[in-house]
Amino acid sequence: MLNKIATDKAPGAIGPYSQAIVFNNMLFTSGQIPLDPATGAMVEGDITLQAERVMQNLQAVLEAAGTCFDRVIKTTCFLANMSDFAAFNAVYGKYITSAPSRSCVAVKELPKGSLVEVEVIAYI
Repeated sequence: MLNKIATDKAPGAIGPYSQAIVFNNMLFTSGQIPLDPATGAMVEGDITLQAERVMQNLQAVLEAAGTCFDRVIKTTCFLANMSDFAAFNAVYGKYITSAPSRSCVAVKELPKGSLVEVEVIAYI
C-alpha cells in the first residue's frame, strides 16, 4: 500500500507529485531544492546556504514519515556545478553520517535556478 507523505515543514510539491511516498516501510522522497517552506521562496546565496536548506527540508520530510537521516540507505544529489562538490559535501556530511550509497552528478539546470537538489531513500 502506498502512503503519501506531506508536511508543511518542507516546501509543498510544485507539480503533480508528492513530497514522499512510503511503500513497504521504505520512504522515497522527491528531490528537494532550497525553497523556504514558510514563504515558498528560493533561498538565495551560495551552495552552502542552499544545501543547508535542502537538508533541512529533507529532514522535515523524513520526520513526517517517522524516520531520520540515520536510516537513509541511498541518496541522489544533483549539483548545478561540480566545483561546488567539496562545499556541498561539508553540509551533507553534517546531516548524513551513516555513509549510505550515493550518486552525485552535475546537471545542466535545476528547477528555479537552484544550485542543488537531493532525494533520498530511507527505511522506516
